[in-house]
Amino acid sequence: MKTFVISDIHGAYKAFLQCLEKAAFDKEQDRLICLGDVCDRGEKVKECIDELLTIKNLVYILGNHDAWTLDWAINGNPVKEWMEQGGAETAFSYKGIGMPKDHIRLLAKAPLWFIENNRLFLHAGFDTDRGVKETPNEMLFWDRALVIAARGLHRTCPEWKFGGYEEIFVGHTPTTIYCKKTPIRFCNVWMIDTGAGFGEYLTIMDIDTKEFWQVK
Repeated sequence: MKTFVISDIHGAYKAFLQCLEKAAFDKEQDRLICLGDVCDRGEKVKECIDELLTIKNLVYILGNHDAWTLDWAINGNPVKEWMEQGGAETAFSYKGIGMPKDHIRLLAKAPLWFIENNRLFLHAGFDTDRGVKETPNEMLFWDRALVIAARGLHRTCPEWKFGGYEEIFVGHTPTTIYCKKTPIRFCNVWMIDTGAGFGEYLTIMDIDTKEFWQVK
């Protein structure tokens, strides 16, 4: 079984399908770890979640946009901030009938992080002093300090291991803010969001070989 990581699909359904195809992803045998934010900005959120649910070995981690969407799906409360940040496109993708139960279940049961073989997978970042288990949810959803710290330290100590992990995989902060359209490693932190939510590239990576495939 191969393990792949992807993040911040943001309703980019065609790109998602093409990434799976390019990576020769086997839905029955391989595993996909998604670092959150399948929701918002793109107009094919429903189709993306339908596709995720066909993957036998899926680890789905909740992102900040997913949390907004889940609140809307359960409580019917389309908050203004969510609508302005891509929620309107998510609501449109469900054509006014709301999210089906299996879609709600995927988001409602999604963990906020996943650890395996001393590798940490999460959406945004965590408090490296307190540890991931003691980090507030808001920080897990929104943090950019981890990426900023890793970038700064990489210049002088590229082998530094934040949190003591062998590798940390995050989404949320697009690599495009550093003028890169491919995954970036700063110290032990891998940035996987390559800007699909802003019309740039969606990336899927083999976590062991670091080979990756992209679709704009």
